[in-house]
Amino acid sequence: MVFDGIVTRAITHELHNEMASGRALKIYQPTDTELLFTIRKFGTNKQLLISAHSSYARIHFTTDTYENPAEPSMYCMMLRKYLNGSFIESVEQVENERIIHIHFQTKNELGDKSTKTLIVELMGKHSNIILVDRDRQVILESIKHVSSAQNRHRSILPGSKYVEPPDQGKYNPLTIDGDTFIRKLDFNAGKLDQQIVNMYMGISPVLAKEIVAQAGIGRTDAYKEAFTNIQQQIVEHDYKPFTSKDKKESFYVLPLSTKDGVKEYFNSVSTMLDMFYSGKAERDRVKQKAGDLLRFLANEQKKNKRKLVKLDKTLEQAKDADHYQRDGELLTAHMHLVKKGDKEVEVVDYYDPDQTKRIISLNENKTPSENAQALFKRYHKLKTSKQMVEEEKKKTYQEMEYLDEIIEQIDSAREQDIEEIREELQEQGYLKKKQTKTKKKKKVTKPVPETFYATDGTEILVGKNNKQNEHLTNRLARKDEIWLHTKNIPGSHVVIRSTEPSEETLLEAAQLAANFSKSKHSSSVPVDYTLIRHVKKPNGAKPGFVTYDNQKTLFVTPDQSYSKKLKTKP
Repeated sequence: MVFDGIVTRAITHELHNEMASGRALKIYQPTDTELLFTIRKFGTNKQLLISAHSSYARIHFTTDTYENPAEPSMYCMMLRKYLNGSFIESVEQVENERIIHIHFQTKNELGDKSTKTLIVELMGKHSNIILVDRDRQVILESIKHVSSAQNRHRSILPGSKYVEPPDQGKYNPLTIDGDTFIRKLDFNAGKLDQQIVNMYMGISPVLAKEIVAQAGIGRTDAYKEAFTNIQQQIVEHDYKPFTSKDKKESFYVLPLSTKDGVKEYFNSVSTMLDMFYSGKAERDRVKQKAGDLLRFLANEQKKNKRKLVKLDKTLEQAKDADHYQRDGELLTAHMHLVKKGDKEVEVVDYYDPDQTKRIISLNENKTPSENAQALFKRYHKLKTSKQMVEEEKKKTYQEMEYLDEIIEQIDSAREQDIEEIREELQEQGYLKKKQTKTKKKKKVTKPVPETFYATDGTEILVGKNNKQNEHLTNRLARKDEIWLHTKNIPGSHVVIRSTEPSEETLLEAAQLAANFSKSKHSSSVPVDYTLIRHVKKPNGAKPGFVTYDNQKTLFVTPDQSYSKKLKTKP
């Protein structure tokens, strides 16, 4: 991920063109670090997402849907007070830094025109979204409060004067020429890409390496030419936004010869950023919310693995069961050769075709008859334990599969799905139910599967946990609708709300089934499909477990872009 000054410039230019003279209609704060504005211009509404997330700070238009809290935060209420219904004058970048100013024209309490500036600072863990009165340069509110004790250079608190982040003493690469660029480089010191990063604002290591790569090992004029070419693309806003999938997923707005892997190009910077970041911030929040569950499930799986090792050892011992039975029968046949006090006896092994001699160990404190009974008792114990161990191994494997499925569900869960997963683990006895002081009954809510839409508009429902899977398959879906699931692979139940879906819809639903399965990063994933009437839940089975027949199988290669593309109703 490279949200540097150049990406900031590209998105600023795009937002200014799309939002200037537009109007802010609605403002929401879905999470502690994210804002969602509805901007209306020329009769069209667009959703603007602004995030001050420590890892995913960004700003762009989005088509994602966000769950808004029932009660808005104080910060959100402050933004609504000052910015609801206001017009956007302009969107500007501060030099080539990762700082954007959005100027809103509004009215004060007296009805006079007033300008408020929303300052978006995209600086990693120091990211912030600050509302400032432009005329007085006073902070009205910020999404993160920073006291002078936390930052000696500036405090970000309501009523404080807005102070820009400290100057790092870097040059703006868009205001110098090629000769100046070369003059400031020390070619003898080497590590030219690091020199470029340290000297020029907004240039990331990725872009610095691209400049060096384009220049090659040639003369200094080659560096001037490489810098000038890239500078011209930036100044003229000649962007080619793309995402790249290699060892790590990344994006940029200029062509990069240093980036390998499969590249996907986009017609706008917002579309590229929305596609790249889609779900990443939510995944981070889900992992935090479900961190204790993941640790618990990992420990349970470790216990099961240790249990299997012990069971295998017991099975190994049980292999000797037949030997004890043989010795008991041979000892009974040769009882006349044994007397109390003997430690062993040599007998003829009638079970051996060659009638070989066999030595049987004895307990000297027992009579011959007691020794024979002990051998038979040992035989029956081992035989019984073998059956019990095999049954226990089967149960352990089933439990491991169940816990694996829960882990997979957490991996693709939405925030609202986590609580249902927690409740299921409590109902299954893995977690203790929380004791509540009041006897007030908790309102029972029906699980809500996630909704997608095929290209032809057909509704496709996806269960994101076992509660949703069971509700979808056993309650919600009709008998003649199509049910899909990855073949022998943990994953979501998927239902097409149609009795005769098109082949394209069937393939899109199979894509969703593969995307929300343990094999989402694999290729050629088998997906079974059949009618709901052929899907049954066995008595006593774990939640979400079903059997089915009359199925057909499709093979698809998961593509996560489908999950986003099919979220919007055509």
